[in-house]
Amino acid sequence: MNIEPGHVWAWGDNAHGQLGDGTTTHRGTPERVEDLSDIKTIGVGGGHTLALRADGTVWAWGRNDFGQVGDGTFDNATRPTQVEGLSEVTEVCSSGGHNMALLPDGTVRAWGHNLRGDVGDGTTEHRNVPVPVVGLEGVTQLAWGGGHSLALREDGTVWAWGHNLFGGLGDGTTTTRLTAVQVKDLTDVAVVFGGGGHSMAIKSDGTVWAWGRNDRGQLGDGTTEPRLTPIQIEVSDEAKVQTLAPGFFHTLALLSDGTVWAWGNNDSGQIGDGTTTNQATPLPVAGVAAATAIAAGGGRNEFGPGGHSLALGGDGTIYAWGLNDAGQLGDGTTTNRPAPTAVPGLKGPRQVVAGGGFSVVLG
Repeated sequence: MNIEPGHVWAWGDNAHGQLGDGTTTHRGTPERVEDLSDIKTIGVGGGHTLALRADGTVWAWGRNDFGQVGDGTFDNATRPTQVEGLSEVTEVCSSGGHNMALLPDGTVRAWGHNLRGDVGDGTTEHRNVPVPVVGLEGVTQLAWGGGHSLALREDGTVWAWGHNLFGGLGDGTTTTRLTAVQVKDLTDVAVVFGGGGHSMAIKSDGTVWAWGRNDRGQLGDGTTEPRLTPIQIEVSDEAKVQTLAPGFFHTLALLSDGTVWAWGNNDSGQIGDGTTTNQATPLPVAGVAAATAIAAGGGRNEFGPGGHSLALGGDGTIYAWGLNDAGQLGDGTTTNRPAPTAVPGLKGPRQVVAGGGFSVVLG
C-alpha cells in the first residue's frame, strides 16, 4: 500500500500513546494516525511525536510528563493535540523529552523537559507551552539531542545549549548551559545533527564533523574517547555524505551513491552488519540500495542501550533493523534483526523517523 501524501503511520512502543491511535497498545505493524492530514514534517522523541501541518500549526501526542505535548498540561495524549501558541512555524524538532519550533523571523520556541536547560530559556523549569529560546536569532535549522539542543545560524555558525556532561555542546567544556553558546572552531556549516549525547555537522565543503559522547564509538573516529570540540570524521572515500542520522548511541550516514553506512553501539544489531559488535569506524550497511532517507532511534528507555535503524529504499520500500522488543521494526514480530529487513505492507513515504522504541513515517 502506498502511503497517502500528508498522512502519518506509526508502529512499535505505545506505552504513552505516542502512536496516536487513541490507545496505549504496542503495534507490531504500521497503523495510520487518524484525524491528521496535510502534514509537512514530523519529529519523534523518547515517548512522543510531533507534526508540523502545512498551515504552520504544530500538533503533538504521547508522553507529556514534562510538558512535551505543549498543550498546557502534563497529561499524556493518545491522539494528536494542537500545541498552544504556535503558528506560521517553518520547522519542528523533537528530542528525548523536549521540542523546538523555528519561526519565520529566525527565532526559536521550545517546550518540555528542562532540568538541564534543554529549553534554553535560562531556567530549569519544565515548560508545558512553548517559550522563546533566549538570545538566539537568525536561525535557519534546528537539531535535537538527548538532553541538549542545537541551532544553525544564517552565518554558518552552530549554537548549543542544555546537557553537556559528555561535551555535546562543543564549547570545550562539560558545563551544562541554560542558554545558547557557540560551538567552538566550527564555521561554514550547511546542516547540523544531534544524537543522544553527541552532535554532528556537515560543512559546505561536504566534510563531516562530530563532537561529544563517544563511549560506544558513535563519533566514528576509531576511538571511544569523548570530544569536547568538533573533529573531522572520514566516512568513505567513495562518495560524499548527503545526510546523517545520529541515534542515542549509534550513527547512520547516507552517501551520494545511495549507500548507507553505520557505526557506534550495536548491542541489538542496529549497525546492520549482521553482528552485535560495536563499531568505532563507519561500515557499509548491506541490503539497502539507492537509499533516499535514513533514521536512527534509541531503546524504549531513550537514555538506555539498544536502538533501531530505518532506511527508505529507492523503490519506496521501508527497511528496518536492530532492536525490536516493542515491534518497532514493523515486521509483526519482536525479534531483533542485525541486518535490514523490509517493513511489509507500506511503500512510498517521503520521511522516516525513529524514536525511543517506535517508528513513524510520513507520506
